[in-house]
Amino acid sequence: MHARIPWRRTTALTAAAAAVAISGLTAAPASAANGYAAAAYVSGKGGFADDWYDEGILSTSTNTNSNATCLWQKVLWADGLLAWEDIDGIFGPKTRDATRTFQARHHLDDDGVVGEDTFGWAGSYGKLEDIDGDTTVDRYIGPRHRFTIWRDGDGHYGFYDDGVKRSAGYNYRTCS
Repeated sequence: MHARIPWRRTTALTAAAAAVAISGLTAAPASAANGYAAAAYVSGKGGFADDWYDEGILSTSTNTNSNATCLWQKVLWADGLLAWEDIDGIFGPKTRDATRTFQARHHLDDDGVVGEDTFGWAGSYGKLEDIDGDTTVDRYIGPRHRFTIWRDGDGHYGFYDDGVKRSAGYNYRTCS
């Protein structure tokens, strides 16, 4: 003998199942490999003041071990929030906490995740600079420190790590 389910309960269960099915269809698509622009590198084109507003996510769970994280740690160092020896390309608790402080200082959502707003703020407002007048970015300027940075002909950003040129990629870590 089959158990009878009252009509209202059957309708509610059917409606709940339909809602789950529809939410699966309308959920935001998974972000591409490394971020908003689906690029393998921190990159840009044209004027550089707005280059970083579409960069990938950096966090303790996304692009955690990468040269893009190294670049972000250099930004935190330039702002006086990380020690030089903490720049290792690994987005761990120190980087997360320094990111939260950076975000709070600049009135951003202080979640410890580097996304469009955080990366974008860091790359704007005179922090990226063309020091030789050739219309390409040459330096990042923070309140405490500055460091050499560049954008190559393909639009990929890079930095020096112990005198070695490094591209700021999301898929690998060669910085130390």
